[in-house]
Amino acid sequence: MTYFQLFLAFFFPNILAYGGGPAAIPLIEHEVVQKYGWMTKTEFSEVFALANSLPGPIATKMAGYIGFEVAGILGSMVALFATVAPSLALMLLLLNLLYKHRHSLRVKRLSSYVLPAIAILMLSLTFDFAKTSYELNNLIPTILLLAASYFALEKFKIHPAFVILAGLLIGGLFL
Repeated sequence: MTYFQLFLAFFFPNILAYGGGPAAIPLIEHEVVQKYGWMTKTEFSEVFALANSLPGPIATKMAGYIGFEVAGILGSMVALFATVAPSLALMLLLLNLLYKHRHSLRVKRLSSYVLPAIAILMLSLTFDFAKTSYELNNLIPTILLLAASYFALEKFKIHPAFVILAGLLIGGLFL
């Protein structure tokens, strides 16, 4: 039953998330933390931060790790399969359809409606992580990390991987 639950926990978020791994993260978080209770929000945010700091797709790294934690190597493979195979099949079908109708106003309108939804999901996830950070680390460290990250990314144009690595180091050493 655990393998089937692992499959469902990663299958549906990756089928429903238009926009790739970042769009699937809030949906995976709902399945892993709230629905099945395999992790706490704090553990999930740590796995997310680690997966985000490594090269490659976020959702597959998270699926591999969470699947392994829940059900060992076979669980890791089930979660990875649930993440990759259905998305690949649907992507090929949808890309073929979109390419045939790429000049259609409906297709262009669809994209203009979906992108704001992804932005709202990511904003919601950001607020959840900020709230968790506030609860664990108090207000001042949370504000300092948010502000430093913002300025590093926007003002100084530091690559996100280095900002994430710095956040991991600061969190590991001081928090």
